Amino acid sequence: MEWITSSILRTLWKPTVTAVRTRYHADKTRLVRRYGYEEKIWSGGLLPRSQGRALPLPEYRPVNPWTERRALFGQNDYIDILGPGNIHPVKTLYNVPSWIRGVSGKEYHILLRKQKMWSKTATPVVRPTKWKEIEKRLGYLYRKLNRKTKTGQSPD
Repeated sequence: MEWITSSILRTLWKPTVTAVRTRYHADKTRLVRRYGYEEKIWSGGLLPRSQGRALPLPEYRPVNPWTERRALFGQNDYIDILGPGNIHPVKTLYNVPSWIRGVSGKEYHILLRKQKMWSKTATPVVRPTKWKEIEKRLGYLYRKLNRKTKTGQSPD
């Protein structure tokens, strides 16, 4: 019974088709998008203009090469060669975080040191998300090291 109704519908009902294609390129009309929008970014050329006026130039201030930071830059680079030899170059790394200072290891060892040093501070309580990220990364690196690194040959 159902096939009768579907065959009748197919013969009586015809879909209406509207052709949107144009025959020639010249007949196409351009669709206006974003009508009334005013572009605020300058794309007119090399010099940006602000409402017809030139933008103000910043005042020139020459750099002082004798500020403390610039004058003392690199002063401890050769302290182990030129100095008396009683100070280790690692001790001169003032701008480096303490857990990185003098570490000769990979990411896992640096993170272990960082976790050990930060555990004595308020970081686990004050910054729990950061603490969790460190523990998560340590767990991943621990598993990776244990699964992927080769140890001595096992006696079979």
